[in-house]
Amino acid sequence: MPDAKKYEKILDALQHLLADRTIQNISVSDIARQAGIGKGSIYYYFPSKEAILDALIERNYEKPIKTAKNLASQTEISPFTRMAMILQACRNSSAAFLKHGHTTVDARTSAQDIAFLHQKYMNHLISELKPVLTEIIKQGIASDEIHFEHPAALAEIVLIVLAVKLDSTFLSATAEDSEDTIRGLVALLEKGTGVPQGTLNYLTLPVNGM
Repeated sequence: MPDAKKYEKILDALQHLLADRTIQNISVSDIARQAGIGKGSIYYYFPSKEAILDALIERNYEKPIKTAKNLASQTEISPFTRMAMILQACRNSSAAFLKHGHTTVDARTSAQDIAFLHQKYMNHLISELKPVLTEIIKQGIASDEIHFEHPAALAEIVLIVLAVKLDSTFLSATAEDSEDTIRGLVALLEKGTGVPQGTLNYLTLPVNGM
């Protein structure tokens, strides 16, 4: 039977190694050594290094995704408030996960590494949260709080912009640039959904550490 503690130790080991090494320069043997377990034990839990990374990203977003799914049923809360709570939770999780430095002598490898990580968490975010945000937007349309004909498309647009801007290293953007983009997204949301200007200003609150 799988050991939950050993499973978490493997993820913790990769998280630790990512603090100062690129993904390409981390082997399954390195992860096993850092976790203090045999290399063979790794394959009992994961078929590959990429599978370990996928599980690490899933663990990082477990809390905001659980929060999002719970919020979808809380119709007594404004749909935009629920959206804001979800986005803020994701921004905080990403800030914690992606603040690690990547020290390598090969700048191209580092850039590839960052892009690979970004693609991983962006795919996970969108696939997990799009159905939830779509449902919340549909609820807002039904209650006449949101005026928009394509809820799934709106959910995807919001998530794509959010995911790209969660990691400023992906576009070499400053924290100020990221916040400007979020403010622009909020302005478009207000115009596109028919809510008064300034209604969604709380979505632009800065995240500590970004």
